[in-house]
Amino acid sequence: MTAGAGRTPCGLTDEQRRRYSRHLAIPELGEEGQARLAAASVLVVGLGGLGSPVALYLAAAGVGRLGLVDMDVVETSNLQRQVLHFTDDVGRPKTASAAAKLAALNPEVELVPHQVRFSRETAAALVDAYDVVVTAVDNFPARFLLNDVCVLRRRTLVEAAILRFTGLAMTVRGGETACYRCVFPEMPEDDAAGSPAAAGVFGPLAGLMGCVQACEVVKVLTGAGSPLYGRLLQVDVAAMSFHEVAVDRDPGCPVCGERPRITGLAAAGT
Repeated sequence: MTAGAGRTPCGLTDEQRRRYSRHLAIPELGEEGQARLAAASVLVVGLGGLGSPVALYLAAAGVGRLGLVDMDVVETSNLQRQVLHFTDDVGRPKTASAAAKLAALNPEVELVPHQVRFSRETAAALVDAYDVVVTAVDNFPARFLLNDVCVLRRRTLVEAAILRFTGLAMTVRGGETACYRCVFPEMPEDDAAGSPAAAGVFGPLAGLMGCVQACEVVKVLTGAGSPLYGRLLQVDVAAMSFHEVAVDRDPGCPVCGERPRITGLAAAGT
C-alpha cells in the first residue's frame, strides 16, 4: 500500500475514522481535536487506582505518546481498584502489565514504560519529555514533588487524590494558575496516616476520579471545555455530592508565590 493510501482528506485513515467516530462527531473536538490528541504526549505518574483509568481512556482517545511511570509490581491488594491489572499479573511490573493492556486496546499509541521512582533525580528528564503530566500517586512526597517540578518547568499538571469515599481534583498550568501548594502549602508530617493503605479507599472512587483526570487531559490538549484551572473539585461518593471551590494563586505560596523558597529541583518536594 502506498503512503497515505486509505486516508481521508483530513489525514485520518478509514480505520481511525471508525475508531474515533464518536469524538469526530463532537463539534468541540472533531478532526482538529483528534489530530491534537495524536500529536500530544502525556506522562502518567503512577499506574494504580487513578493511573489505570487515566491511561485506559487516554489510550482509547488516541493520545500519541503515553509515558508510564511506576517502579512497583502488581500485588493482590491492588486488584480491588487498579483495573489495568489482572490476577495473572500479580508479581509482574506494573509498567509491563499496563503496557500490555494498553497496546491491546490501541496499538497506534506509542507507549513508553519508565520503571523508575519519580524523584528529584529523575523528575526533570521525565517531565520535560511530555506535554501534560498526570498525578496518580498515593503518597504526599511524590505529590508535592510533582507539583513543584511542574510549576518550575512550566508544565500542565492534572492532579487528583482519593481516600476512603472522598476525592479531590484540580488542574495546574505551571507558573500561571493556582498550584497544589496554594491549597496545601506544606507537606503533612504523618504521610502514612493519610495513605490509602492505612485509611482505605472505595474502589469505584478510583475509577471516577481517574476518569475526571482523563477528561481534564483531553480538554487541555484539545482546547475543548474549561479545565479545572483555579478550581478544586471535591467529590464525596458516600453522599454522591460534588462541590467546587475557587482557588486563587497564593502570593505566599512556597513555589509559585511572590517570594518562593522553592526555586530549583534541589528544594522541590520538601
